[in-house]
Amino acid sequence: MNRIIPLVLAVALFMEQMDSNVISTSLAAIAADIGTSPIALKLALTSYLVSLAVFIPVSGWMADRYGARNVFRAAIAVFVIGSVACAASNSLMSFVVARFLQGMGGAMMTPVGRLVLLRSTPRNQLVNAMAWLAIPSMVGPLVGPPVGGFITTYFSWHWIFLINVPIGLAGIWFATKYLPVLDVPLPRKLDVTGFILSGLAMSGVVFGLSVVSLPALPPAVGIITLGVGLLSTALYIRHAKRVENPLLDLSLFQNDVFRISVVGGSLFRLGIGAIPFLLPLMLQLGFGLDPFQSGMITFVSAIGALLMKFGATRVFSRFGFRRLLMFGSLASACFIILNGFFTPQTPMTLILIALLFGGFLRSMFFTGVNALGFAEIPDDKTSQATPISAVAQQVSIAMGVALAGVILELSTIIRGSVLQLQDFHIAFYIVGAISALAFFSFVKLKPEAGQELYEKKFAPKVKKIH
Repeated sequence: MNRIIPLVLAVALFMEQMDSNVISTSLAAIAADIGTSPIALKLALTSYLVSLAVFIPVSGWMADRYGARNVFRAAIAVFVIGSVACAASNSLMSFVVARFLQGMGGAMMTPVGRLVLLRSTPRNQLVNAMAWLAIPSMVGPLVGPPVGGFITTYFSWHWIFLINVPIGLAGIWFATKYLPVLDVPLPRKLDVTGFILSGLAMSGVVFGLSVVSLPALPPAVGIITLGVGLLSTALYIRHAKRVENPLLDLSLFQNDVFRISVVGGSLFRLGIGAIPFLLPLMLQLGFGLDPFQSGMITFVSAIGALLMKFGATRVFSRFGFRRLLMFGSLASACFIILNGFFTPQTPMTLILIALLFGGFLRSMFFTGVNALGFAEIPDDKTSQATPISAVAQQVSIAMGVALAGVILELSTIIRGSVLQLQDFHIAFYIVGAISALAFFSFVKLKPEAGQELYEKKFAPKVKKIH
């Protein structure tokens, strides 16, 4: 496999993932500098998520119309310009607008980057390629907080965004030099109605969930927005059945493998999406650690994720997607629940080992489920499948964070006291149990599912039942 292509894509996606997570530890410093409150500044986090939700659905059409490599390079450029605008912001409104601009670039980078990988990699090498591409999504949320804390403490919060400039320029250069030109623009007309409805649907759901979990605005605003998002979702589904070329082709869900990978992956991400929110807070509020100390502990999970990229193809070809995804969903859920047993008296070595194996298992799961989703998708439909997959990921992660926030709030209300360690324990038990439900999706897979993704010399022997 040509590792240059996934590495070029992974560097750009890592920049996006790092940036979207690094800001969380710097909110207080940024708010004080631009003259606002940290709670109000969380609108900037929400504006980024809304931008992703609006523009991810149209990313596939953009790639078909203008070429995936061109769109990917342009997305990096937009992200860098947004980063500079963030660093130059001197008010809440300017910062919110700058984050929205960043989100426009980020919305194109992830699905279009995956599309480039799909179109340039033979199917029997896709698992290995996806293992490299999955690293940013696993490492970014864990590395971001300690890096953000370090930069803000010892330098200035502006460098959180300015550091993206050299990385982005290098990404554009490497993309120009190494990414292949494989695309022939397709004369597919833009589904304007679908774009409007999908934008309202996804942004409404993501914004509503974000406001509920991070109440920078009254909860009623989040509930109303969530209702608008759900209504728009229903209208889009109705619209997609009536037009010839919908923006997001929902007929792809007729494919069992694609449907199971999206549904099962989304269930699993409900729990995973809560971890970057719950674990640092538990270590800080429950254990009394500072942000940098908690970040260095959570970083161990990233090491486990990195280790998984070695031999990913051999693992899945030896045991098959069905068995490994069933095992991975249950085992990973157990390690999520295990976080609920940690106390300040728990030996740190035991905590680090648990986080290391948890990161390894989650990386294995995501590598497999991301590759499996495209196993039976025709090449001419990949530009529709990638944004659907990306939208499902964003919504499920937002739901995971919202769920964790609601659980913590309800737990404190029921007990009638302030947030304590046991509230985090309860949250880990619940989100871990929900992640385990993904097991029942993957049970429905056929034993030979994803077999075309194996190298022939590694393909497992599937016993036929007559």
